[in-house]
Amino acid sequence: MKEYRFIVIIALIAAIGIPVYFLIDLNRYLNEPPYPLDSKRTIITVAQGDNFSKIINNLYDHHLIRFPLKFKLAARLKGFDRKFIAGEYEFSGSMAPIRILESLENGKVYLHRLTIPEGFTIQQIAEKLDQSGICNKEIFIALAQDPEFAAKMGIPAQTCEGYLFPDTYFFSKDASPEQIITSMISYFRKKFGPAWGARSQELGLSVHEIVTLASIIEKETGQDFERPLISSVFHNRLKKSIRLESDPTVIYGIKNFNGDITRQDLKEKTPYNTYVIPGLPPGPIANPGIKSIRAALFPDNTNYLFFVSRKDGTHQFSRNLKEHQNAVRQFQLSPPPPPAPSPAEGSDIPSESAPASIVENNDLSVSETDSSTIDASASENSDAAVAP
Repeated sequence: MKEYRFIVIIALIAAIGIPVYFLIDLNRYLNEPPYPLDSKRTIITVAQGDNFSKIINNLYDHHLIRFPLKFKLAARLKGFDRKFIAGEYEFSGSMAPIRILESLENGKVYLHRLTIPEGFTIQQIAEKLDQSGICNKEIFIALAQDPEFAAKMGIPAQTCEGYLFPDTYFFSKDASPEQIITSMISYFRKKFGPAWGARSQELGLSVHEIVTLASIIEKETGQDFERPLISSVFHNRLKKSIRLESDPTVIYGIKNFNGDITRQDLKEKTPYNTYVIPGLPPGPIANPGIKSIRAALFPDNTNYLFFVSRKDGTHQFSRNLKEHQNAVRQFQLSPPPPPAPSPAEGSDIPSESAPASIVENNDLSVSETDSSTIDASASENSDAAVAP
């Protein structure tokens, strides 16, 4: 009888103890990193339709888990084996298995970092997305240039150009073009708040016209301290009904531009050629950053009507045609000057995306078109110039 009781007790201990030990061991397994010192990050792709066994084998092959059977049993007990979301995931051997399972269940997919520089066009953004493996460039361009989609997004233009705010974004590899564009436009609207909308009205311009002007400023200079000065030139010209004559607008209107702007290009009538058309072009020529938008809204108070490249990344500003012609002779027709001193504190080095200034050709185009009008209007206030 005593022996029977002893056997029963042993059996009960085993019946209870073994499962308890098993559960404790599984819990320890789930919460202990398999390779605590291995911080190397590995991207694992879970495709739509993959079964859990395939995912486990992939994790094991990349040394992200140990004991695949334990992992499978633990996942089944916790209910994770049928709750995983397709996508890219970033794991390391120093991650506890429970964290991997939670990521798979919650869809904490790996996000690709994408930085869009100020002044990029739709085409350039599409190229970067394509190179990053996030989105096909042709599909992105087609949607960003779709008039119906632009209207759906509340943009008063044929494309989304100008409203894809340049910044650093994080997108999953399966992000759709619509999600990407919507994120960029939403961020633009967050930055361009109601106060700036009111400021646009004060200037007698629509938000779309401000964004268009900001895009031209963005393309004219990479120097932050020059942006309000460039803006003042264009604002002054608009007030006096003088053509803007901006090379970047001409370039934007040339299909398959080869890098060299010619006199014929300046005469070619396109919707964006501000040597030919009056006022602003129909829409932005790039996607401007916050500094250029601010400059478009808050130009410096000057009487400048011209600027010409000094060939050192900065520009010489002039109040009338005579001053401008002298500046052209000094900076464009003579040997290049030595490098300019470092920019003032708080200014940036010119961005790679900022092209050469327009006004290397302004001495020619102005004299051929409305030089008398410009010279007369400029000389009226020639004693009130503000030094750059």
